[in-house]
Amino acid sequence: MTSAIAVASPLAPTAPTIRRLDNGLTIIAEQMPVEAVNLNLWLRVGSAVESDAINGMAHFLEHMIFKGTERLALGEFERQVEARGGFTNAATSQDYTHFYITTAPQDFATLAPLQIDLVMNPLLSDHEFERERPVILEEIRRSHDNPRRRTFYHSMAMAFERLPYRRPVLGPSAVIEGLTAQQMRDFHHHWYQPDRMTAVAVGNLPVDDLIQVVADSFDQAMAHRQQRPAVRLDAGPVTRSVPEAAFERIHRVTHQDASLQQARLVMAWRGPGLANVEDTYALDVLAAVLGRGRTARLVQDLRENRQWVNSVSASNLTYWQQGVFSVSAYLAMENLPQVEQAIATHIEQICTDPITPSELRRIQTQVTNRYVFGSETPSDRAGLYGYYHTLTGHVDNALTYPQAIQTLTVADIQQAAQRYLKPDAYGLVTICPTAE
Repeated sequence: MTSAIAVASPLAPTAPTIRRLDNGLTIIAEQMPVEAVNLNLWLRVGSAVESDAINGMAHFLEHMIFKGTERLALGEFERQVEARGGFTNAATSQDYTHFYITTAPQDFATLAPLQIDLVMNPLLSDHEFERERPVILEEIRRSHDNPRRRTFYHSMAMAFERLPYRRPVLGPSAVIEGLTAQQMRDFHHHWYQPDRMTAVAVGNLPVDDLIQVVADSFDQAMAHRQQRPAVRLDAGPVTRSVPEAAFERIHRVTHQDASLQQARLVMAWRGPGLANVEDTYALDVLAAVLGRGRTARLVQDLRENRQWVNSVSASNLTYWQQGVFSVSAYLAMENLPQVEQAIATHIEQICTDPITPSELRRIQTQVTNRYVFGSETPSDRAGLYGYYHTLTGHVDNALTYPQAIQTLTVADIQQAAQRYLKPDAYGLVTICPTAE
């Protein structure tokens, strides 16, 4: 027995259908007149649910999923996908893991069962686990060789004192070196259950056909799943914590980096996460007003006019439990004090004087157009539905985000700035080139 919920939106060509099966699996399906089908399997499993002792397990497991099952030899899944001109990949974040495949409509019923078997019944053998461990360790080493990644890691470690978002998704090498295949099998058995998953199928097949293929494929996969006793895992840090309080003062952290030619500056304020998604919209607009595009305030002032920075941008990063509003710049060392002060002055101005109606209209137009451009393909649409359903429990926000931005007023934007962005209380990371 299944139940269907239709969710309509004037911006969506059709309404996605949501069905929850008796085994707890949620299926979201939509027919779209594009000659492709995307199947996106989402789990609310990322580095945030890990304890420190297994930090990096979710990402390591993502790699191991592709090592075959009892019914699929190593490499056979990729061979069959590529032989049909399809594409497959996966990604792990702090809050989720997802696996996706894009196929021609006529190949969907053949390839979807293989993808689902791979995700639900990976072998996770000791031999392949040990073969893959050096690959993960090399990925960690390469991430630390990337200046952009290092800057991000430093900024997250500064922005969060307790929440697991301060940790890299890849985990530390010392932890990866100590993990065992049995720990991974326990982790997979605990988290990779139908009632913890959302399967999204979008493409040019009837909705009932999409749902039936996915449901039958899960039935087949679960019928071949080995029965194992339930495993109790320690709750990850995100399940035990509450959002962190706003900075009460300027919190400064400085790093030296011999590989840099110019300094990096990141100013950050703690904000709402997707658990309070409606509170994030005004901050999205503020990020665009300050640092998105050539006409943004900080870009015009600091790069174009005063030429104090080589680049400057603003972002509103929203994890599930908490978000980070940040301004980042690449600049010469001698400009660090004046650029920090200029950014703080811009924040203070937005708190005291509303943005202009023309600025708001520009951002509202950009958001609407980006939504249209970013939801033109089955993979775009499946990603939107899977992301929002996994992290918020429904797809409404995927459908109504442009409308929510359109309803904001300049007063809403100012109130958000006053609530979350204090010009004299923030976190500051500066990364300086090492003097020769």
